[in-house]
Amino acid sequence: MRKSAPKKRAKEKDPEGRMPLVEHLRELRNRLGKAVLAVVVGGIVAAVFYQDLINFLTHPIQQSVGCAKPFTELAKRSNGACGNITMSGLMGPFTLMIKVSLTGGVVLASPVWLYQLWAFIAPGLHKHEKRYTLGFVAAGFPLFFAGAWFSYHVLPAAASVLIDFTPQNAVNLLPLDELLDLVTRMVIVFGLSFELPLLLLMLNMSGMISGRRMLGWWRGMVMGVTVFAAIATPTVDPVSMLSLAAPIILLYFLAVGFALMNDRRRAQRAAAEPDPDEASELDLTPEDIAEVEAVPAPRALSDRAHGYDDVT
Repeated sequence: MRKSAPKKRAKEKDPEGRMPLVEHLRELRNRLGKAVLAVVVGGIVAAVFYQDLINFLTHPIQQSVGCAKPFTELAKRSNGACGNITMSGLMGPFTLMIKVSLTGGVVLASPVWLYQLWAFIAPGLHKHEKRYTLGFVAAGFPLFFAGAWFSYHVLPAAASVLIDFTPQNAVNLLPLDELLDLVTRMVIVFGLSFELPLLLLMLNMSGMISGRRMLGWWRGMVMGVTVFAAIATPTVDPVSMLSLAAPIILLYFLAVGFALMNDRRRAQRAAAEPDPDEASELDLTPEDIAEVEAVPAPRALSDRAHGYDDVT
């Protein structure tokens, strides 16, 4: 009778997430493969809706400074300047389609590749670090998309101001690839600017910055955010500048309030715990001693075997 081959025992995982370097590299390769596959699938989906994506990204510019607008609306401008969205070269449209599809694939697959990144880092973190990291990732998505939403609505005003520098009786040609680069750059800048409070909270949770010190920065922070908003929104309209500066300043003060609460909770926890450098008090209260059992007498010499007792 043929014996079956013994089953291989599954390797037990280290509870602290430690593994050899080769295992780390193999896991990194698998995580990267899954992330790239998700981006490719997302890019294929984005390529199917390529025309809709282009219309969505160029809609604010077209509605603000496009030459397809009625003449009466163009006459209301300071010099009547407008812009025509153009493409150049035979391969230009195809290259642009690949670029937009890959960008859309990265955005659509962001939950997958972020999870792969988290799954690669998480085994080396403690339980409280995992909890904080999940909270930061969960809060980072809404903050980034809030900044992207603001940039999408500020972009028409910025385009209206920039197009006014066009000389009179001249038509401005707007290459579509450069226009999409401008839109993408503004979305990324606005989205990352909304992540500032989250960065401050991470530094506070790690104990690097206290809430009181963050509060002491409020004058410089307000001035810096205002200057940043003035540079990021190339318009002379104060409403556009305040529409970016006000939410960031509000998020900054919310982060400061949370940091102060966290510092107070940390101080209360430290006061409740005993100081490791302080000697603990000794309890010197006497206690009753129970009855002592009688100790058996040692065995006689005759109990020894050949002159030796049990010990020897």
